[in-house]
Amino acid sequence: MEFFCYHRDRPDSLALRNELLEEHRSYMDRYVTEMIARGPTLTSDRDTPTPTGSVHILDLPDAAAARAFAFDEPGYQAGVYRDVLLRRWRNTLGRTMWDFPGAETGGNRYLVLGFGEGQAADLAAPPGRDELIAYGPLLSDDGATWLGTAVLLRAPDPERARAVLTPDRYAAIEVHHWQFGGRPS
Repeated sequence: MEFFCYHRDRPDSLALRNELLEEHRSYMDRYVTEMIARGPTLTSDRDTPTPTGSVHILDLPDAAAARAFAFDEPGYQAGVYRDVLLRRWRNTLGRTMWDFPGAETGGNRYLVLGFGEGQAADLAAPPGRDELIAYGPLLSDDGATWLGTAVLLRAPDPERARAVLTPDRYAAIEVHHWQFGGRPS
């Protein structure tokens, strides 16, 4: 089962986040084979980007394993995060971020979250898949109900990143600057 997990930072938690960085990375090393995508969301200031959250998309055995992953994370345990969005997810592209043909560098990267209502939308990946890093629906715990869509992509600007989703099908759409995560190589 695939899960989308987004830990949103608490205001003024950067020092604590930095203090726990090695613990966070060591924790994530335990999930390296299950990882589909990962990385921090950032402030819009590209000169000195500051983390605002952490995205992890994983393939785990069940919802209990996903909850354990999300809530046993060292930053969560220490109070770095203000909330956690944890949803079932479907890997529409069938690949990991490391398979992305655009590589880790070049262009702006974004997390686009569409929170849905009503009939499901954007279940299939749109044209221009070359810019999509990860794409899939957010689902209820049982996987039966569409709750929205989560996308990681490369785009020239936030407005074009937002345009990947059908605007009138969502109660809200969030766009966050994002970058590939993991240990530096």
